[in-house]
Amino acid sequence: MYHTWMRYFTPGPVHHRLGLVCLGVGLQHGTLPTVGPRTLDHHVAVVVSAGSGWYLSADGRRTTVTAPALLWLTPGTPHHYAADPGTGWDEAFVDFTGPATATYTELGYIEPDRPVVPLSDAAPARAAIGRIARAARPGNPFLEVETGAAVHELLVALRRARADTNADGDPVLAALARDAFQPLSVAEHAARHGMTPAELRSAVRRAAGCSPKDYLLTVRLGRAKELLAATELPVAAVARRVGYDDPAYFSRLFTRRVGTAPIRFREQQGRSVHGGWSTSVPDPEHPPTILPRSV
Repeated sequence: MYHTWMRYFTPGPVHHRLGLVCLGVGLQHGTLPTVGPRTLDHHVAVVVSAGSGWYLSADGRRTTVTAPALLWLTPGTPHHYAADPGTGWDEAFVDFTGPATATYTELGYIEPDRPVVPLSDAAPARAAIGRIARAARPGNPFLEVETGAAVHELLVALRRARADTNADGDPVLAALARDAFQPLSVAEHAARHGMTPAELRSAVRRAAGCSPKDYLLTVRLGRAKELLAATELPVAAVARRVGYDDPAYFSRLFTRRVGTAPIRFREQQGRSVHGGWSTSVPDPEHPPTILPRSV
């Protein structure tokens, strides 16, 4: 015995240019029929919020699925799964496609090699799917745009809810960000986590879609931007604060990656922010109040 509600639709070519398009949405619970074996030409995110079951991969490996969990069904990948007959399960699913799926996959938000992902909490993902279901009401003139936007939200919610991350995100990334300004090599960063450099590269690639070196550079340059925009520290001092002893090298690196020199970046930010300069970087949890400019 099971209950199901679903809707499918076909976005036009112009909507595909938004990056992600929703092809369908459904809510089901109970002892559902076995799915597959089958292969699809698009992505499906299946969020299991209660119950248990199994997933059988193309190589014959059987994985137990226990809620809360996510099933990634990716294009061209055979899959076969079902809820346990005794318990059934509650699931919500979204079919989607679009050119942005390649980027989300590269960044680790979609994991083709990890079809069963334990979640710490299914509620945020269910909420995003609920928004898709509400937007899918008959006659909604904004259906394609609203559902496409909600797919972006869903992918972020699923990434945050992965059971192998903490409240602040991936623990390896959090530790790298904490130590980013220290003069450590990638091998030294890896040793701090009891990992080999190859293991660290794999973990960071899976979580952030880039190498440890690129991730550390992103953190350093982000902090440099904050210091340039919110303080009057000389560029050489900013360089030292973010881990570069050679200010000339820092300026070349900043210019190449940001597209503008540090001094020019500071000038641009100074014209766009009211209230002049501060002597410290604001606390993100307690941002300053910016008063209207007097005339």
